Amino acid sequence: MTNFIQKLTLSVFFICTSLSVFSAQLPSNISSAQIEQFKSLSPTQQKALASSMGVDLSSIQSQINKSSSSNKNEPTELEQYTPRETNNDKASFDIKDEKKVTAFGYDVFANAPSSFAPINDVAIPESYIIGTGDTLNIKVFGKENDEYEMPVSREGKVIIPRLGAYNVSGMTFSEAKAYLRNEIQKKVIGVEVVITLSELRSIRVFVLGEAFKPGNYLLNSLSTVTHAIFTAGGISDIGSLRNIQVKRAGKLVQTVDLYDLLIKGDSSKDIMLKSGDVVFVASVGSRVTVEGEVKRPAIYELTSNETIGEVLSMAGGLLPSAYASSTIIERYNEKSLRSIINVDLSSSSEKSKNVKAGDVIRIMKSSETFQQSISIIGAVSRPGIYQWKSNQRISDLIPSVQADLLEDADLTYSLVIRQSGLGRDIEVHQFSLKKALANYNSEDNLILKPLDKLLVFSNQDVVTNKVNTLSSLVMTEDELLNEERSKAKERFSDKEFWLEFGEQQFDDEYDPLNEKSELDELKPRELSFFSRQRLLLPVIRNLTQQAASNNSVQIVDVAGAVKYPGSYPLPVNGHIKDLIAAAGGLSESAFLGNAELSRNDLTHNEVRKELIAINLKDALSSTTDNILLKSRDRLNVNKIPYWQEEQVVSLNGEFRFPGKYIVRRGETLSQLIDRAGGLTDYADLNATLFTRESLKRLESKNILDVTEELRREIATKTLSQRSGGTIDYEQVNDLLNDLIKVKPIGRLVINLPSLLSGKSNNITMENGDSIFVASKRNTINVVGQVQVAGSHLYENNLTHNDYIKLSGGLKIQADEDRVYVIKANGAVHIPESSNWFASNNNEIKPGDTVVVPLDTYFMEDITLWQTVTQIIYQSAIAVAAITGL
Repeated sequence: MTNFIQKLTLSVFFICTSLSVFSAQLPSNISSAQIEQFKSLSPTQQKALASSMGVDLSSIQSQINKSSSSNKNEPTELEQYTPRETNNDKASFDIKDEKKVTAFGYDVFANAPSSFAPINDVAIPESYIIGTGDTLNIKVFGKENDEYEMPVSREGKVIIPRLGAYNVSGMTFSEAKAYLRNEIQKKVIGVEVVITLSELRSIRVFVLGEAFKPGNYLLNSLSTVTHAIFTAGGISDIGSLRNIQVKRAGKLVQTVDLYDLLIKGDSSKDIMLKSGDVVFVASVGSRVTVEGEVKRPAIYELTSNETIGEVLSMAGGLLPSAYASSTIIERYNEKSLRSIINVDLSSSSEKSKNVKAGDVIRIMKSSETFQQSISIIGAVSRPGIYQWKSNQRISDLIPSVQADLLEDADLTYSLVIRQSGLGRDIEVHQFSLKKALANYNSEDNLILKPLDKLLVFSNQDVVTNKVNTLSSLVMTEDELLNEERSKAKERFSDKEFWLEFGEQQFDDEYDPLNEKSELDELKPRELSFFSRQRLLLPVIRNLTQQAASNNSVQIVDVAGAVKYPGSYPLPVNGHIKDLIAAAGGLSESAFLGNAELSRNDLTHNEVRKELIAINLKDALSSTTDNILLKSRDRLNVNKIPYWQEEQVVSLNGEFRFPGKYIVRRGETLSQLIDRAGGLTDYADLNATLFTRESLKRLESKNILDVTEELRREIATKTLSQRSGGTIDYEQVNDLLNDLIKVKPIGRLVINLPSLLSGKSNNITMENGDSIFVASKRNTINVVGQVQVAGSHLYENNLTHNDYIKLSGGLKIQADEDRVYVIKANGAVHIPESSNWFASNNNEIKPGDTVVVPLDTYFMEDITLWQTVTQIIYQSAIAVAAITGL
């Protein structure tokens, strides 16, 4: 019956392939169904079929392998299996770190090949039973040399030509070899005989139950239970891995638990199959889910009364990070409701308790808080968490200034943030690194306690390489902030103190005393990462949050002539001297004779301001005025009367002694000119260029306002065009970038002759002012929308129209009604009567510039980019007219 089925299968496959163009073309035409039929044949049958059809067997095998590899990329039902969803309420279990668990063991068989053929690479055991369908290879050499490929017949005999028939059925492989060798050597004297198994017989096995593809399969006679499961595509998602039954002639001969093979590597029960055997995969039994801190979280199948310890052994045991003392088990109770059971896995009696079907065992993670540790944060070479030791001091952690601190580390002001009490309130201790490292027994070399955090600040609160150009405004604040944050994270690899002292520093600005210092006005990207304002932000927030009616906020404030005014934590036993050190020390302009300390005085349930005069010189040198600070104290350090920084003014051009001058407070331009020896005989008083830094900053702001106005104007004009044109974003962006790059001049128009004669008000000089007095010239400039822009010799009887004609006349896009003249001193003159400007001199003078602007409404037939170019060109005209002096 078996041979009949094999022949029938072979015939069906031959007919199918003949109807296709299989014999005429390469094996690429083989369908998936034909491939499956071909794979179900034994190797002998495959070889015979390929030979009969004139097709290379290796080419067919390569296509089969290609098909099998492509099928692996497609998810099977077993791979798509998703375990039941558990309760979404994860309690204290971290959902972010939770890995989605799947049923254990199914993927091993789901990813297996669809056929299993170990004939060519598996040694034949000596105990193998010879049967019908096996093929023996018999080699005789010596006096005679012969080789026979002899199959075992249905009667169980091997027929050797000229020697006879020998019954080997039922013998083991070793017995058959010895028997045939003796019989051959009896009849042929003087020969040696070598016997091997060249081909194994095929057996038909039924794989039934909850297999992935149940059915009957042709396997080789060395196949075991696992081979049959591989051939059937594995086990379905409702099949059991622990109850696989092997039945022979209606009797149970073996029960296989695949967990023994997968977990323990025990294959003793993986017996070899015989033809007609039935491999029955039972339905899955009770299951339990193991999640959390185990080596192999998954869903496991139960067989009998497994204990918690046995289930954890299936999961590979606990990880070192597991918190064994408190394990959560979710279980259905008698009322079919989920309940929570806490189990202490460190107790052997608790581990010996039985689990039940549907249990979800969650192994919690231990706390990530470091015990007996100290954190160092800030301007140090190696920030991080270090081990705490008894009687450990500051200098033990930071022994060297050169090796352990950054170059910009502040040696005069550092803090120790220490937890106090069960409420995790903090207290602040202030110390000087310089004094701590200089003297081991000094008060500043504090003895540290567990969980202390050391803050080492930078002595630069503002980024030194900050870009101060308008082009930097093109990048958004978020982009700059993200760039700075990414650089900072490269330094801070430790998760705990980065979360506590890193991300919080980028929160919104926070001012606990409702006061604004100069640093408060700076944007986050302008501050050094280890500046006081950044590192103190979480400290001040904690101090504010822990304040209560019986516990005043431990924050003080300093303002005035100090290097870093602002709010600071009030250290334990903090004095005036400590607050000045926190602010970076006194500035050069500080007045040591008198400072003022304001304090809230709570009397009779009322708060009154108490003002205390402080002598800073005594406070810094002795304990006379170095009083103890209290909550919300504010120290105001006065400046020296009439103190001002050096103010430098630049004089260029036709001065007798040009150069840079230090000006006194209130000094005027005329006084400064007298100090410079006056003007030369070649100076043109009407051609003076006066620039001021404050006006440059104002012009920069105005340029930004113009860009916004231009954006709205272009959008309005584009919408009003009848052609229906739309704005190109890239062109608009290029326009804005070009406008931002326009360099502000900051010119102040002055009438120098009138100023020197006393007819007009004098000008008080400021730091950064620059005065340029040009020499006398005899030219007139013509720029703008003329045929040829250039300069012409001055003639007394010519008007502005005459100079325009000398330049070739107006262009078609020129705005003839808005022609104006920029005088040599920077004033703008309208040649004709106008409400724009008033001027008593309507004549053209040497050094003047005639400007012919573009008609801004001449835009209907030109592109947006042409308009952009022209607008930038007009800006360049104005600059050229001024700097042409």
